[in-house]
Amino acid sequence: MPISDLPQHAAVVVIGGGVMGCSTLYHLAEMGAGDAILLERNRLTSGTTWHSAAQVRALRHSRNLTRMIRYSIELYSRLERETGQSVGWINKGSLSIATTPDRLTHIRRQEALALAYGVAAHSVTAGEAAERWPLMRSDDVIGAVWSPEDGRVSPSDLCAALVRGARARGARIFEDTGVTGIVTEGGRIRAVETTRGRIGCDAVALCAGLWSREVGAMAGAAVPLWPCEHFYLLTKPVPGITGNLPSLGDHDGHLYIRDDSGGLLVGAFEPRGKAIAPGVLDESFAFGLLPEDWDHFEPMMRNALHRLPALETAEVKMLLNGPESFTPDGSFMLGETAETRGLFLGCGMNSVGVASAGGAGMNLAHCILHGRTAYDLGEADARRFAPVFDTVDHLMARVPEVLGTHYEIAHPGRQFRTARDLRRGPLDAEHRAAGARCGQVYGWERPLWFGAPAEPVLRFSRPDWFEAVAAEVAAAHRAAALFDASSFGKIDVEGPGAEAFLLHVCAGRMARPPGSVIYTAMLNERGGFESDLVAQRIAADHYRLFVGTAAIRRDMAWLARHAEGFDIRLSDRTEDYAVIGLMGPAAARVAAACGAAGLAGIGFFRHGAAEIAGLPVRAARLSYVGEAGWEMTCAAADAPALHAALVAAGARPAGLYAQTAMRIEKGFRAMGHELDGDITPVEAGLMAATRAAGGFIGHAALRERLDAGAGPRIVSLAFATDDAVPIGHEPVWQGDEIVGQVTSAGYGYRVGHPVALAHLDRPLAEGAEVLVDIAREDFAATVRHGPLYDPDGFRMRGDRHD
Repeated sequence: MPISDLPQHAAVVVIGGGVMGCSTLYHLAEMGAGDAILLERNRLTSGTTWHSAAQVRALRHSRNLTRMIRYSIELYSRLERETGQSVGWINKGSLSIATTPDRLTHIRRQEALALAYGVAAHSVTAGEAAERWPLMRSDDVIGAVWSPEDGRVSPSDLCAALVRGARARGARIFEDTGVTGIVTEGGRIRAVETTRGRIGCDAVALCAGLWSREVGAMAGAAVPLWPCEHFYLLTKPVPGITGNLPSLGDHDGHLYIRDDSGGLLVGAFEPRGKAIAPGVLDESFAFGLLPEDWDHFEPMMRNALHRLPALETAEVKMLLNGPESFTPDGSFMLGETAETRGLFLGCGMNSVGVASAGGAGMNLAHCILHGRTAYDLGEADARRFAPVFDTVDHLMARVPEVLGTHYEIAHPGRQFRTARDLRRGPLDAEHRAAGARCGQVYGWERPLWFGAPAEPVLRFSRPDWFEAVAAEVAAAHRAAALFDASSFGKIDVEGPGAEAFLLHVCAGRMARPPGSVIYTAMLNERGGFESDLVAQRIAADHYRLFVGTAAIRRDMAWLARHAEGFDIRLSDRTEDYAVIGLMGPAAARVAAACGAAGLAGIGFFRHGAAEIAGLPVRAARLSYVGEAGWEMTCAAADAPALHAALVAAGARPAGLYAQTAMRIEKGFRAMGHELDGDITPVEAGLMAATRAAGGFIGHAALRERLDAGAGPRIVSLAFATDDAVPIGHEPVWQGDEIVGQVTSAGYGYRVGHPVALAHLDRPLAEGAEVLVDIAREDFAATVRHGPLYDPDGFRMRGDRHD
């Protein structure tokens, strides 16, 4: 192709000609960006797409990810009619079998989730499973779930159809055109340098698969992904296979199985994968494969021989070993980067690229053209990873474990074991000395609970840490407990325009005087939550915002995006300060014993400077656990001495699990659970925390919701029996209708029974009786419109009425 064929400018340049890049280009063109172009260093489908097993399974762990895959299925079903190009769509369903009780619980939870999301799925017996897969050994199968909507495609044909549809709308594709650099100016994308020349552009969609990390670095952005080897076995034709069979998931054996050209395709996500060494996947690796490794695959082969006796006599064609890219948490990256405006990621697909690409490409195109995805995809937010993850050592340690989690049972409490201790808070040594059992949040090690057990056995029934958490809640309820919130993001907003700026980006009452503590939301144009946070107004021109641990990059980027025209400075002060919450009826006594009797004079949702144990702190009177107390901010270096003084005065450290259980009892909403980019304060029941006069982003959308008759949809659920163990996402039934879904769940130690928060699809009256489907077993619960614990807030304000 002559150099002159390259345009001098394109609105969007898509980098990468795999299925994700082709889908993004198709949807950009469909949405009106007909001058978008795609650059591929080699040929379309090279890298990973061409060798994908291309299974498409509709159900995912969240409603919107499932919605995204279902869009993929709908797209793949209609592309041939639209373009005349077959995509090889075969809709034969999928069968998930269980050979252990916990796996059976797991797939029954998935069945319940499918019903909540409108996906067809139902349990079948071992005998029925064997009828659907006659070649399968079934004497050890104890149950199965059948999902008729699932299927598979031909990845190369799918890309051909997407490209044909894109070209028909004016988009252009340039193969054999490598990207050699990305030009930025003032933190924004300006151009792409290629082996054929320079192209000016407004945005880049980075869909370069295995090579996305290197290309992202050209634009100054961290793209934390790394390739692993992925294996599947192919056989020659096997007697008994005629036509197409459903996909078979034997996840206790770490296997996926389907027919392939009359033979068998047997793939594995082994418990620990193999990271690919740096430098192996160079520019020449286009349609290449990695060497067969029978030693590594041998345990999976034994599992396959057990499940498929016919495999013993089947003739093997090859053990295919192809690279796949994985991220530190097993979810893909989609959206604009925090570092570079106009650089949008669509990569790190974690071996589900073909299934995801239809919906993910649509959402990425929507994000580029409209500034947001079509619906909330917070679990795939490109800004969710701490920069500390983006090192070769950490990625190579983590991604083999991530590969192995694909078929793990989703027990509550599961934590990654690799790439740990990346960020230790100022009280890390004190926590470990007190027996903390930590989990990783945004790279930080955060105490989950203290004391035994050190190595819990994960299960769906009451967890091993139940009694330890009960003791911590009791301390906060009856005496005094310490909650470490040091990992929370801390953003200083300073300057003469600080108040005007925060009145624009925040829905809360940001004009309150210095000394105020303000709970507020940051909303998008649709009125949905971008973040919820607590602000302390320190001076007329100085606010400190406390945001979620994992929200700091996202929130900093959101604030910076809207700061133009305001005379302010934004600074990330997260690691400069520690925050210790002293909570409980004895909190005032503990503070007084440490020489800070004056804290009692700080009013609710007020803050003030004080000294505790001779150390300067800023104490704020508020509570996230429903007990009276203060959140105390101090210099990070002072935290160990402050913590020691508070413990010596009688306070006990408590972990994240205790905090979460108490939050749910109090009905407090949390981002990623009750709140996301699609939920507004109207549905969340938080309109009281917004300004009726407006003047903030999203206000018009809130007025529209109210005018349309919308109202609160988040309720508390009080379970009738103590043996229910909800963990989240369970469907809520009334009669024969699903009326909602659990958003947060746990045990209510102060109220004495399991508790949950739920999002309802329609209003239910106070006291309404519902059933919560936990792994296809119904548990009765009662709807409450307020908190289950201390609904009037007397204890939280320090006015005990007990």
